Amino acid sequence: MHIVIMGCGRVGSTLAHTLVDLGHTVAVIDQDPEAFRRLRGSVSKHGVRGVGHDREVLLAAGIDRAGAFAAVSNGDNSNIISARVAREAFGVENVVARIYDPRRAEVYQRLGIPTVATVRWTADAVLRRMVPGDGRLTAGPEWQDASGTLAMTEVTLPEHWAGRTVDELEGHADLRVVYLARQGRIVLAGPGGLLERGDVLHVVGHGRELEDTVGRLDGDNGTGRG
Repeated sequence: MHIVIMGCGRVGSTLAHTLVDLGHTVAVIDQDPEAFRRLRGSVSKHGVRGVGHDREVLLAAGIDRAGAFAAVSNGDNSNIISARVAREAFGVENVVARIYDPRRAEVYQRLGIPTVATVRWTADAVLRRMVPGDGRLTAGPEWQDASGTLAMTEVTLPEHWAGRTVDELEGHADLRVVYLARQGRIVLAGPGGLLERGDVLHVVGHGRELEDTVGRLDGDNGTGRG
């Protein structure tokens, strides 16, 4: 696959090297010619100077044959405009934009542009661990797909679920346990696996209903008795 990357900072250059190592071809767009110094070896020959929403620049980068486009510059506006041009003007199927402002990220996701808001994700994860149990910090999902259909959140296992199995909990709550943290270890959640006191579950469910679903686990042990 040919992939176009807009932004040759640490993220863009890392993506370029990784993709080339995986056997793909890349072109990297940046306004600053000095940025291409981050590209190693033959990858450095695929730098294209210019702005990522300029049609001629995109064509020079091979956008017309690209299977994916990533906008990872340090400007939110540039990233989202470039991502929309790649998708809407050139029909690139796989498009993602890095957004620093989480409020903008939510808006653009509703427009159908998958976004990665790394600052918010990292900050929220740190806060949840610094102030465990604060509902104001744990209410938001860890991850949500672009359409808002699915979301993932972190849940400390209610004590009355200890000793029950993963598939019992999933069947009762209409969610999926992706993985769990247990005594400092990450454990993949098999359907017959036993849940233990103190487990921290990372669960996926329907986005708009996930908070209510998780709330029911606290008051219901799965037998119909609160």
